[in-house]
Amino acid sequence: MDESKTVTLNNGLTMPKVGLGVWKTTPAEASQMVATAIANGYRLIDTAKQYGNEAGVGAGLQKGLAENHLKRQDLFVTTKIFNGDQGDYDKVRSAFNDQLERLQTDYVDLLLLHWPVFNRYNESWRALEDIYKDGQAKAIGVCNFNVAHLTNLLDHAAINPQVNQIEFNPRIHQPETVAFCQGNHIQLEAWSPLGNGQLLTNPVVKQIADKYGKSSAQVELRWELQQGFVVIPKSTHSNRMKENMAVFDFKLDADEMEAIAELDEEKHSIWYDKFKWSGNPEGVEDYIARNEII
Repeated sequence: MDESKTVTLNNGLTMPKVGLGVWKTTPAEASQMVATAIANGYRLIDTAKQYGNEAGVGAGLQKGLAENHLKRQDLFVTTKIFNGDQGDYDKVRSAFNDQLERLQTDYVDLLLLHWPVFNRYNESWRALEDIYKDGQAKAIGVCNFNVAHLTNLLDHAAINPQVNQIEFNPRIHQPETVAFCQGNHIQLEAWSPLGNGQLLTNPVVKQIADKYGKSSAQVELRWELQQGFVVIPKSTHSNRMKENMAVFDFKLDADEMEAIAELDEEKHSIWYDKFKWSGNPEGVEDYIARNEII
């Protein structure tokens, strides 16, 4: 099967379809994961200030580049603006410069607002637009924005987002957000593409996996790729990393796509619904102070 392993964003930048996520890893773990991933052919690495491991990712990037004789432009590096830095133009710019230092690079390929922090994201976006214009980010986007957030952002933005990174897997589809992004040429990217592994033993998924001689994880990733998503599964093991990349040599048919789609419960995989980050009456400051918004 001859299939491109990249997508083209609305500004013309190409982005790998499969990357490595490093949430919930220490700096030391992230460093080793990133270096191992690069050796296994990964070119997209996704981190965030909130993860607390940007310095580890930066070290892993340098090691991976040196050991594999690659250049910085061979990689696609993503990080995100911390919620506590949002809402003040100068603070966003200053905090992002510190992020670049930790990542040991003078630019990122994609910079995202980590959450639509209530009454702050439009001012934060203004900073991202200038970061983009200055060449410190090759593309800019958002995470976890729904239709209301995106509509409001587009009403104020000079530059439309290139990417919206949302939770998407067989258990949570967010169809309204997906349709809006597709209709507005905003690339969708799936975090938690394996849904915390909650459906890896599901008989529907396992039966399809057995048919193709693939793992359940590969089937779920393939299901997302065929819907146009970029995916960033997390793995600390070299063999699993290789497995997660080996998803371009088979294709699910329409019945299989529908069978997996029917597993939808519209349930977030972790903790999502208890946080009122998008407009809470208690005040967003309390949530930021408690670092409860990842």
